[in-house]
Amino acid sequence: MIEIVTDYHEASGITHNGTMHADEVFATAFLALYFNNFKVIRVSEVPNDVSVNTIIYDIGKGKFDHHQTNAKIRDNGIKYSSFGLIFEEYGLKYLKKLKLKNSKEIYNYFIKDFVEAIDAIDNGVFPEIKANYRIKTVSDLIKLFNPSYNSFEDETTSFIEAVEFATTILKKELKNVTSKVEANKKVKLLLNKTKGPILILDEYLPYEETVLTSLQGKKIKLVIYPSNRGGYAVKTVPLSLIDKNSRVYFPKKWAGLTDEKLEEVSLVKNACFCHVNRFILTAKTKEAAIKLAEITVKEDEKD
Repeated sequence: MIEIVTDYHEASGITHNGTMHADEVFATAFLALYFNNFKVIRVSEVPNDVSVNTIIYDIGKGKFDHHQTNAKIRDNGIKYSSFGLIFEEYGLKYLKKLKLKNSKEIYNYFIKDFVEAIDAIDNGVFPEIKANYRIKTVSDLIKLFNPSYNSFEDETTSFIEAVEFATTILKKELKNVTSKVEANKKVKLLLNKTKGPILILDEYLPYEETVLTSLQGKKIKLVIYPSNRGGYAVKTVPLSLIDKNSRVYFPKKWAGLTDEKLEEVSLVKNACFCHVNRFILTAKTKEAAIKLAEITVKEDEKD
C-alpha cells in the first residue's frame, strides 16, 4: 500500500514527478510490498535536508538513481534502472521475509525473467521484434497511465493507479517464478529418467524453458501431460526459446481432425483433436496420447 504525501519530511521515499516510467513505478510498487506501508512524495528536485532514512530513487543521482555518468551496469551489459537497483538492494531480503524455499534461485530468476527487461528499456535498449503487428511491453503499458493529451486527469491519481497495476503484476510474476523454480527441479528429474524423445508428465508442470535450456532436454520432441479440459494433451517442443518452429510436427493427415475422424485416420482409439497447425493434439486417455506421440516420432514430418 502506498500513500502520496506532500511534505517530504513525512515521506519514506522520494522519486520524480512528471511523466512516469516503468522503472520508478515498479520500484514504488516493490517498496510498498517490502515495507507494507510506504509513503512517497514526487518532486522535481530533491530537497537538501532529507532524512538519511528516506529512500531516494530515479532522481538525485544517488545510490538508487541511474542517470549519472558512472551509473551501475551489469556484467551482461544491461544498465540498471531504479527498479533494478532497488530490487538488488531489497529483493532477496523480501523473498526471505516471505519464507520462500529456494529464495536465491527465485531472486536470480526474477531478475532475468522480469527486472532486466524493464531496466534495459528504461535505458533505451529496446527488443528487436520482427512482426507485422504492434507489440506492447510492460513498460508500454505503464506509459498508458500518464494523463493523456488534452485530458484533465490528475497526475497523482494516475500514479497511484499505475502503482496498483504494477503491484498486481509483481505479485503474479513472483507467483509464476516461484512455481517455475519448483517445477524446474521436478522436470529435470523426469528428464534424467527419460531415454527417448517423449517426455511424460503425470501433472502439468511449466516445462518448456527447462527442456529448452538443459542438456537432457535436447532429445525431447514431444511432451504429454494431463489437460485442464480433461484427458491428455500432446504438445510439440519448439527448436529454441526464440525459434518457435517445432522439432517435430504431427502428421499432415491429422491436421484439423477431431474425434471419430481423427480416430479413423490415426488408427488410435480415444484420439480427440489435432490442431490445424499440428503443434498440439488431445486424447481421452494417457495410453492414446502415448500412441499418437509414438506414431508422430516415427513418421517425423517437418513440413
